[in-house]
Amino acid sequence: MSGDDTGQLIYLILLGVVVGSYFFVSGRKNLGETARAASLWVFIFIGVIVAYGLWSDVKDTVMPRQAVSTETGLIEVPRRTDGHFYMTLQINDVPVEFVVDTGATEVVLSEQDAMRVGFDPETLIYTGRASTANGEVRTARVRLEDVSVGGFDEGVLRASVNEGELRTSLLGMTYLQRFERIEIRGDRLILER
Repeated sequence: MSGDDTGQLIYLILLGVVVGSYFFVSGRKNLGETARAASLWVFIFIGVIVAYGLWSDVKDTVMPRQAVSTETGLIEVPRRTDGHFYMTLQINDVPVEFVVDTGATEVVLSEQDAMRVGFDPETLIYTGRASTANGEVRTARVRLEDVSVGGFDEGVLRASVNEGELRTSLLGMTYLQRFERIEIRGDRLILER
């Protein structure tokens, strides 16, 4: 046990003593009720500690993430509870989450993601048009220079910035066509180089 762990343990013991003393002093007239309330708080406290300790073990089950294998050339993307596949690409060393959209012709960044990777939406030239579920929106062409996923360097990627309201950036066919095989197997999207 490290010094930090020992210090945290001592802190938790002291906290427990203080809380326990409060219950004992405040409920001397009805010790049965006080003991029941104290045991409930002890179980809640232990439950929080156990959940915190196990989070690293269960977070991949609760919130699965994409897996990238540079040896096999495979990228596996889990389906989220909303039924969509989400991939995270690094653009200029900034993680950007995209919804995989085979119905989108190209890669489309939301204005928020465009700002995060270094574009100023105020200076972009919105000459394109795109038809969306929310109607027609203006788009601006951009060139993404430093794009990677896992260990794969994706090189230059052309994209558009959507001037309309777009919650999540879209990963369309201009990116997906870079793969030899795209397969949905159960709740996994498999992309193979």
